Amino acid sequence: MMKNIFKSLVMILMGVFVMTSCDPQDNDDNALGQLPLASQLDFTFTPSAEKPNVVALKNESSLNGVATWDFGNGGKGKGDNVTASFPFKGDYTISMTLYTTGGSTTITKVISITNDDMSLLDTPMYNALTGGAANLNGKTWVFDQYVAGHFGVGPADGSTPSWWSCPADGKLQSSMYTQEFTFIQVGVKMIWKNNGYVYTNSAGKDALGGTAIVPGAGDFDVEYTPKTSYTYTLDEVNKTITISDGGFFGHYTGTSTYQILKLTDDEMYLKVVSTVEPGNGWWYRFVPKEKNVKPIVPMKAVALAENFEAEKLKIDFKRESMGKLDSIYSNPAPLALNSSKRVYLYEKSTELYSNVSYTVSGYKFDLSTLNKVRIKVFIPSYNDYSVDKLKKQVAVKLQNNDNGGNAWQTQTEVVKGDLPTDKWIELEFDFSTVKDRTDYDKIVIQFGGEGHNVPGIFFFDDFSFSE
Repeated sequence: MMKNIFKSLVMILMGVFVMTSCDPQDNDDNALGQLPLASQLDFTFTPSAEKPNVVALKNESSLNGVATWDFGNGGKGKGDNVTASFPFKGDYTISMTLYTTGGSTTITKVISITNDDMSLLDTPMYNALTGGAANLNGKTWVFDQYVAGHFGVGPADGSTPSWWSCPADGKLQSSMYTQEFTFIQVGVKMIWKNNGYVYTNSAGKDALGGTAIVPGAGDFDVEYTPKTSYTYTLDEVNKTITISDGGFFGHYTGTSTYQILKLTDDEMYLKVVSTVEPGNGWWYRFVPKEKNVKPIVPMKAVALAENFEAEKLKIDFKRESMGKLDSIYSNPAPLALNSSKRVYLYEKSTELYSNVSYTVSGYKFDLSTLNKVRIKVFIPSYNDYSVDKLKKQVAVKLQNNDNGGNAWQTQTEVVKGDLPTDKWIELEFDFSTVKDRTDYDKIVIQFGGEGHNVPGIFFFDDFSFSE
C-alpha cells in the first residue's frame, strides 16, 4: 500500500516538473533574454563643429547591451560612444550591432561626407607609413630579412611568436623577400609588387586553391598576381591596418586586417590572426626598402682552444639532440697521448642528428689565416657498430649560423672514418680548401655518423681552431 502511494507521489511530482518545464509561459526569458528587434535599436551621428569629417556616434537603443560598430571605411569601434574619422568625401554605411543576452541585431545608417579633409591624414602614424602627403611616390616597405625575428608564429592570443621565430635570411628560398608594399597617403593607395608568387603553408595553399605550387623554404610558394593597386584603412584608435580587396602582406593567412604593434619611420611590426589555421598568430617586421641593407659582419682571425680542465669553460659547446649524461667527464684512459683529468663526453642519442656546436659572435671566420680544427678523440669499442649504422668516425663542419635551422645547407664538411678504438688519437680537419669563404661562423662536431637512431658514447679533448 505504502509502496503504491510513494509511486503515485513520484509520478505526480514528475508530471508537475514536466508541465513546468514545457510551459511556454514560463520560458526562461529572464535568463536568456529575447532577440532584440531592429525597432528597439537606434543610434545618432553628430559631426564635429571644428572638423565635420570627424563624427561622434552614440547608441540610443532602448535595450541594454554591448554596441559594436563598423564605420564603413574599414574602421571599427566598441561602446555606446565612439568617434569615426572620414578623410574623404562620399557616402558611408555605418553599422551598429547590439549584443544582448538574447542575441544580436544590426542596424545601418548612411552618412554623407561632403568634402575631403586631408588634415586627418597628417598624423604620426599616417606619416610614418607613407612618408607624408608631400611624398607623392609613397613609401615602400619590405620584410626586415637581415634581422632575426622578422617573421614568426605563436598562439593567436599570445604576445610574441613563441612557437618559432625566423632567423636572418631564413626564408631566402621562398618568395617572401620579393614582396614590396608601397603606401601612398594622397588617395590612400597601396601598390603591391611581387615576383608572381606569395608564400604560405599547406593550409594557406589549400585556401588559395593550390594552383601552380612551387616548393618553398619549408612550405609553399603559390602563383599569385596582385591587383594594380589597393586602398587601405589605418585605424589609429584600434591600431589596425586593413588592405582592400582581399590584399595581404605577401604571406597568406586568409585575412586582410593586421594589428599594428609598432609603427615608426624605420619599422612596422604587425600581428595577424590566421583564419585558415584558427589558433595561429603570425608576426611580421618590415623596414623601408632603402634601409633593408645586409649588415657587413667583419672577419677576424681569432684562435679558439678548450681543454675542459677549468671550471669555467672558454668554449661552451651547444648540444643538439644529445643524451642526458653530463658533458664534462673523467678521462676514460688518462694515458700516453692524453693524460688530462677532464674531457668532453659526447653521448649520441637515438635521434637521427646528434651533434655539438660552437658559434662565434660578432664576426666571421677569417679562413685565409685560420683553417684547421684539431681535436683528440677516444672511440670506445663497447658501442654497437655491428648494424652498419653507428660508425667509428668524426665529422667537423663549418656553417653559416645566419641561416638558423637551415645552416647545414651552407656547410663544408670534413670526415675522418674507420678510426681505431680504445685509445686517444689526434685528428686534424683541414678547411684550407674553402679559405675564401667569408660567411662561416659556426663549428659543428659530430661522432658516429648521422641519419640513424643508434646511440653511442664518445670522448674528445683539446679542441683547437687555429693555423
